[in-house]
Formats: sequence, structure tokens, C-alpha cells
Amino acid sequence: MLLKPALRRTRPRSAAALLVLLALAGGALVTAPAAYADDSDGISGAPASDGSTDGRSRFDYQVAPGQSLQDEYVVRNTGTTAQTMKVFSTDAYNADDGSFALLDTSATATDAGAWITFDQGATSLDIPLDPGASQVVPFTVTVPADAAPGDHAAGMLISTTSAQGQILVDRRVATRLYVRVPGDLQPSLTISSMSADFQPDVNPLSGTSTLTFTVKNNGNVALAATMIAGVNTYFGIGVGSQNRQDLAEMLPGSTRTITMVVSGVPQVGYLNPYISMQPTVDPNALNPGPLATVNRDTISFAVPWLLLVLILIAAGVWGFLRIRRVRDEKTARDWIAYTEAEARRKAREEEDAKSTASGTR
Repeated sequence: MLLKPALRRTRPRSAAALLVLLALAGGALVTAPAAYADDSDGISGAPASDGSTDGRSRFDYQVAPGQSLQDEYVVRNTGTTAQTMKVFSTDAYNADDGSFALLDTSATATDAGAWITFDQGATSLDIPLDPGASQVVPFTVTVPADAAPGDHAAGMLISTTSAQGQILVDRRVATRLYVRVPGDLQPSLTISSMSADFQPDVNPLSGTSTLTFTVKNNGNVALAATMIAGVNTYFGIGVGSQNRQDLAEMLPGSTRTITMVVSGVPQVGYLNPYISMQPTVDPNALNPGPLATVNRDTISFAVPWLLLVLILIAAGVWGFLRIRRVRDEKTARDWIAYTEAEARRKAREEEDAKSTASGTR
């Protein structure tokens, strides 16, 4: 079952959201833009249990519709100046380059980002912290009764602003947060719009095939994948060097265009480029069950022009030599026939001369 239409909305993705870099693995410090970074202002955040960090790099939950759970997030001021940290959550999506991204601060969360509340139901907190200080932030995840089965992604965010000259810099760090709603889980990646372009080389045995294809997560489980691109030719014989590449995690409903290059492909005419993709899940994610390998192939042609030219040249030389040989053989036969005819004519003339001389006597 796919996400309900109400949850598959068009998400605001302003330029500002893309300019703000996020640390998504345990709250490492990232500043934006880097040109205005100031080492005196540092922030970090990480999952916590019983008042201290617990080694988790992300939040992963399985919560039934209508149910809720509590967890903790520890916020630290790692800089050298006092800062007020705004803590809140928002929805996640895949950016155009495939990275895990979060909605702009001004956008309203409507999926898992809206399921997070803090003390007394607040959707955000402003926490003043001295340099080196930290604070544990309890929060609650409440899944709506009508939530669709599958993975819902969000991020727990810390934001601070400070003036750098006339520029107001917004520093943000985030930790990924996933909520899986149990039910009809459908882990599924598909490959479509596959095309292949062959680029020849001076060496007819060393061309390249460029494969371009579209991958879509049309299920309801966040999936990554290991992809292998290769090329077969006649009778399924493999040619060239296989290209192995990892596909970064794709959230449900996301689409990505991938390009992979296979080198060392000879110009043998018929080519059968293919993609084999094995879906995977993050080691920290809940197991969604068996994941089927996805295969897709297409047909292209690598016309061996240089080889054809050489063959034509060789055929031309062979043809010329053949014609010349036939002509020389005919000339030799004609000469032999001529000399034989001349010899017979001279023999007749000699006989006639002898006959005439005998009659005269």
C-alpha cells in the first residue's frame, strides 16, 4: 500500500533549505555558508537514554496507528559563546542529488515531522546553553490513527542564529528519525527509462557504454541498493568491466536518475547492457522482510567502423589482386594460344614450301 494522498504532498524545497547543510549522523557540527563559519559557535545533538547519549546514530521506531512513545535527545553547546538553541522536528525528503534533506524552517511539516512534541505538547523549544553545557530534551512520538503503513521519515533539528557582520547565519544540525507504521509493508524499487549509449575508442576493443536509467521507490519502505552495471553480447557472453555502485537510501515515493559507465567494451556489433540492483536497508533500520533483486536490460549496437574500414581495404586489395591474377592468367593463355597458332602456321608454311619444291623438280 502506498502512502495516502494526504501524506504524499508537494513539499516546499526552497533554495535556502538546500543551502543549509545538515549533519545527519549523530550531530556533527556543520556551518552554512562555510565562508562565514565561526569556530566559536558549535552545536551538536544525539539520541539519548537515561540522560546521556547511547550510541545510536538515528532514531528508529515502530509505532502502531494511534499509539505513542517517549524518547530523549541531548543538545550540547560545543562552542565558546552562550547560545540559544531552537529544537524542533520536520519532514524529510530526498534532494535532487539523492541526499537526505529536511524541509526549510519556514515550511510546515505534515508527516512524521508533525508527530513529534515536547514538554506540554510544544512543537519546538528554545534552550539557552552556556559554552560546554548540555541538556536532555524529552520528546513524544504520537502516530495518528489514520497513518498509512510503511516508513515515515523526519529529522530532529537544532538551529542557532548568529550575526556575522551584516549576515545572519543559521547553523543547523539534525539527526534522522524514522517511524515505521506496521501493516502491509511493500519494499519495492523499480527501474525504468533505461537507455545505453556506446562511445567508441581508437582501440576497437576498448569502448565504453554509458547506461542511464530511472530508479523509483514505489513501495512504502525506505531502501538503498547495491547496483551492478555490465554488458553482454552474443549468446550472453559478458564483455567489458562490470561497474559496482551503491545507491543512497531512497524514501518512499522518491525518484532518482542514475548514470553508470561500463568500460572496456569491444566494438562487436550487438550489445546487451544490463542493470542488476539488490535492495538493502540501513543496518539500524527494522527488517522489512525479503528484498527481491531488480534486473533490467536494453539493446544497443557498437558498429566496428575501424574494423569495417580495414575489412573493406583488405577486400579491395584482395579483389584487385584477384582481378589482376585472372587477367594475367587470361593473358598467359592467350599468349600460349597465339604462340601455338603461330607455330602451327609456320609448320604449314614449311610443309607447303617443301611440297612446292618437290613438284618443281
